Amino acid sequence: MFCHQCEETVKGTGCTIKGVCGKEDEIAAYQDVLVYLCKGVSVRNLAAMEQGNGNPDAGLFVAEALFATLTNVNFDKSRFTMLITKAIKIRDALPESGSDEPDACTWKSQGESDILAKAPSVGILSTADEDVRSLRSTLLFGLKGISAYYTHAAVLGKTDAEITTFIQKGLASMLKDLPVPEMIGLVMECGKTGVSVLALLDEANTSAYGKPEITSVKTTVAKRPGVLITGHDLKDLEMLLEQSRDAGVDVYTHGEMLPAHAYPAFRKYPHLVGNYGSSWWHQKEEFEQFNGPVLFTTNCLVPPKDTYKARLFTTGLTGYPGVLHVEAGPGGRKDFSKIIAFAKTCQPPTPLPGSRNDLITGCGHDAVLALADKVVAAVKSGDIKRFLVMAGCDGRQKEREYYTEFAKALPNDTVILTAGCAKYRYNGLGLGTIGGIPRVIDAGQCNDCYSLVVIAQALAKAFGVGINELPVSYNIAWYEQKAVLVLLALLSLGVKDITLGPKLPGFVSPAVLDVLVKQFDLKPNTTVQADMARMLKA
Repeated sequence: MFCHQCEETVKGTGCTIKGVCGKEDEIAAYQDVLVYLCKGVSVRNLAAMEQGNGNPDAGLFVAEALFATLTNVNFDKSRFTMLITKAIKIRDALPESGSDEPDACTWKSQGESDILAKAPSVGILSTADEDVRSLRSTLLFGLKGISAYYTHAAVLGKTDAEITTFIQKGLASMLKDLPVPEMIGLVMECGKTGVSVLALLDEANTSAYGKPEITSVKTTVAKRPGVLITGHDLKDLEMLLEQSRDAGVDVYTHGEMLPAHAYPAFRKYPHLVGNYGSSWWHQKEEFEQFNGPVLFTTNCLVPPKDTYKARLFTTGLTGYPGVLHVEAGPGGRKDFSKIIAFAKTCQPPTPLPGSRNDLITGCGHDAVLALADKVVAAVKSGDIKRFLVMAGCDGRQKEREYYTEFAKALPNDTVILTAGCAKYRYNGLGLGTIGGIPRVIDAGQCNDCYSLVVIAQALAKAFGVGINELPVSYNIAWYEQKAVLVLLALLSLGVKDITLGPKLPGFVSPAVLDVLVKQFDLKPNTTVQADMARMLKA
């Protein structure tokens, strides 16, 4: 295997024996072949679309398949086998794209041995040139981010053929020998499409559940048994809450589900009682102490300990061998009755050490812009000197303590703008408010980085300056492919001087990094003191 799609990849270069995420070599092979087949589907479907007879469902399938290959989503070989089989079926139902089709359009698997034999020749190392490999990797991981967010939006009925067409265009491009400028153009187009998909998901969430409101969420536990739901899929949360309404159990959010408490539609459920635990990498300890069942709706699944594996359930594109998977039925409905019945047999959650402070969330663009006059006045008066965008991912490496220490060291006239699980490094610090404005403005899930863009654009308009002239600095933490897409989206909007960490992506070659530094002034983080001095002086 060779995988370098996440920040924690071995030695910052690539996992070659087993993924740090827990992915086995065999699963990596299945993922590489699935991506390769999606390229073949894309080539044929794009050609068919030009003739007016494309498969309108192929784009969504490709998005779902790419989503399944994200870090910490699916570890189940049987489910990848089904995806590979479906990819071949969709591809072969499409007309041939021409007489010189690439192998990805024709190769077929007769079983596991064929898949394992094929993987080395279609994985990322099959591209020999380092810079071409770097650009293709950057584009692929950005496409994976788009695919994840698009899948969330599609579940809620929001689709956009332009987005799925670009996903297929990007995949198909990797089977061609394109000049470097054209590949760079595709990477930038990926960022632009990322803005579109983030806006689509924002619309999907708010049209279904209302506009988020600034909300205080409890982190203490109640006395009844509970179900813990983690991941990102709000539709799954809605179905779970509705089905457990009168069951005598409580529902707790975990990780990236925390922002769900801010949506008005979920407030009608009194048994949605709070948030349990923090970011994804603490789950082995936190899930063990929760005592009840845990429902995984999307990515950030860590291979479970035997002590709680029997209490773990997956749904959607997540999967793990030996873990019960809840499939969607007609109309996308899922039956969570087994989870609810299981919860009734469990003890209530054990309180987690230090879980006493409420957490503030729901500071999306609508909620914050409702305070626009107050925010602008605070900036003009000097009460707020600077905003620090500290969005992105959390991770388990000790070097990520940098973000907690950075937040602690910020002067009292600064405000943190955040989204994603990176917030768990500082949202419990009790940093207070400035004139009623929270010093940690949590827009929500990682996809809600879109809200941070809208807020910045509104501030730029209010002050009559460009987005790079605002008193805003960017100190972004990344871990996986959705964060790659968010970074590309920011770059496509012309945002410059972004500090990225805890270390730069291993898939970015020196030559490609040089382009990013020269064009966008991208920087790696260094020390709290040095970075803060630079950002506050900006």
